[in-house]
Amino acid sequence: MLDHIFLTVSDTARSVAFYEKVLPLLGITARLDYDGEDGPQGHPDLKGFGANGRMFFWLRQGAAAPSAVHVGFVADSEAMVNAVHAEALAAGAAEIHAPGPQLHYDPRYYAAQVRDPDGYSLEFVFKSWQHGS
Repeated sequence: MLDHIFLTVSDTARSVAFYEKVLPLLGITARLDYDGEDGPQGHPDLKGFGANGRMFFWLRQGAAAPSAVHVGFVADSEAMVNAVHAEALAAGAAEIHAPGPQLHYDPRYYAAQVRDPDGYSLEFVFKSWQHGS
């Protein structure tokens, strides 16, 4: 289980604006700015996102490496996948694949995939068997 991830982005203001539009649809509504000067020498400034008392998705300024990272976000329903996919496109994402069953994984694996403003692959995933009946 992961506790957090840092995503290096080329323009933190642009990325914060993008993720502030997209992540709330997934229930990720908390925001926190961390001043790197409060950490050990050389610690970067961070822009954090989270939910339920946890900050777990962090952005930092730097040279983006979109081919190095794919992030899959949990959605609670197919409708949520559809909504967050639409919002991501409206916020400037580029589509990789539209919402639908991902039969190559499992017929119950419903997802959509986009590229964020830096080109990172983001997937919004609903796996019905992980959500009970």
